Amino acid sequence: MKRITTIYIIILLLHAGAHAQTSGTVGGGGAIGIDEVLRRIEANNQELQANAHSLAAQKLENRAENNLPDPTLSYAHLWGARDKGETIGELVVSQSFDFPTLYATRARANRLRTASLDAQATDFRQQLLLRAKELCLDILMLQRLQTLLDERLEQASELQAYYRKRLETGDANILETNKLNLELLNIRTQSRTNRTALEAAWLELSSLNGGQPLTASSIADSPSCPLPADYGVLREEVLAADAALQSLEQESAAARKQVSVSRQGWLPKLELGYRRNTESGAPFNGVVVGFSLPIFENRSKVKTAKAQAMDTDFRREGARLRAESELAQLYGEARALQASIEEYQEALRAQRDMDLLRQALTGGQISVTEYFVEVSVVYQSRQNLLEIENRYRKVMARIYKGRL
Repeated sequence: MKRITTIYIIILLLHAGAHAQTSGTVGGGGAIGIDEVLRRIEANNQELQANAHSLAAQKLENRAENNLPDPTLSYAHLWGARDKGETIGELVVSQSFDFPTLYATRARANRLRTASLDAQATDFRQQLLLRAKELCLDILMLQRLQTLLDERLEQASELQAYYRKRLETGDANILETNKLNLELLNIRTQSRTNRTALEAAWLELSSLNGGQPLTASSIADSPSCPLPADYGVLREEVLAADAALQSLEQESAAARKQVSVSRQGWLPKLELGYRRNTESGAPFNGVVVGFSLPIFENRSKVKTAKAQAMDTDFRREGARLRAESELAQLYGEARALQASIEEYQEALRAQRDMDLLRQALTGGQISVTEYFVEVSVVYQSRQNLLEIENRYRKVMARIYKGRL
């Protein structure tokens, strides 16, 4: 009976190995690359489209602040108190405008604001694509985990069927059979939970794609991004590509330019126009020239602009410090995860436990149930490796979000 049991276990192991070799091809032509997913989401996502229209409206509003005031037209018709037939008419058409240099200064400030809005749009896009990429990485991990669970479930099912026959012939006891039944139930529950999470992730990814299905059965694997050894070079690259910091840089420059705009607000406003008068009976045509001094209108505007510029500078420096701190934390986490991945890969490559367990089983040193329980440790290690690789890839995606 020991020989029969050994032969059956060896058949199970060979079947599991063949299943592991072919599991990587599941999905085949239905796989889609992460880059292609991000390209579709960028084209179809409604949040990106709404944000683009919102920023376009803000740009037009900023540009409208530098427009000329509306021209004015007035006509006065007067008649004599004693002789109603004696009338006087006067027509005035005029256009007021700020001092010419003020328009050029405001235009430069508006260009800086526009650059800040463009950087905000880039940051919004990168954040959304980062969310989509992390979701793709989760799907990729869940796919691999599902393959692993299906493999374990198949082995547990075959072993349960084998022990059920042995129980019927009296070669196995009910305790071993109950243990196998419970282990099979745990694996089946884990498999169902993982499959449900995988389906939910696909639905969320479709919602990011504007509700349009991606018409793919799996996410194609791609090489993980290596971690640079020189943190200083990485820091310079990441901070230079940070769209949120770029937006604050442009906003700070625009705020400083607004101080110049406010200072020039003390320059007089000009008015130029045409006047026609018929008081003497014969019409007179002439030019209207005038100016106004902003004694009250520009009061405290320079102080306000300076305060706003300081506020923007402090927010910019605070954002830079937070970005540097977050990058340092991500880099440290990535190094730790990379070390764990290498250790797990090395341990699994040099894994001798399966051979030792097989020899122990052949020699009658352990039972089939003990062998099955010990094998679970190996599968748990493989599952841990999948989760660590997923976390590492998501950390690297956050580090290099500026490349999205």
